[in-house]
Amino acid sequence: MLDIDCFSFMNRALESDLAPVLVVASNRGITRIRGTTYKSPHGIPLDLLDTLLITTKPFNENEIRKILQLRSEDVEIMENGLNFLTRIDLDTSLRYAMYLITSSGQKEE
Repeated sequence: MLDIDCFSFMNRALESDLAPVLVVASNRGITRIRGTTYKSPHGIPLDLLDTLLITTKPFNENEIRKILQLRSEDVEIMENGLNFLTRIDLDTSLRYAMYLITSSGQKEE
């Protein structure tokens, strides 16, 4: 159980250039931060919690196209094919589109 002093130390450590990787696991829900009267999710101060969270967003069409273009360097692909794969990715998943590139590059022996 960490208290407010430990959280302050971790917050300072995460701001340095040589910041460590920090993995936090908790099932405490909204509870009191030890050493204070404040409540927050998992008992972690909100400013530290905001620092720890990694937000993600879906790739846009141009980013998907660039990824597919990089992954298809070993396979000869026309511009129309790249456009089609980009649409497939938007409808299904990036993994499926890359699987199609990989399987299309297989040669019969």
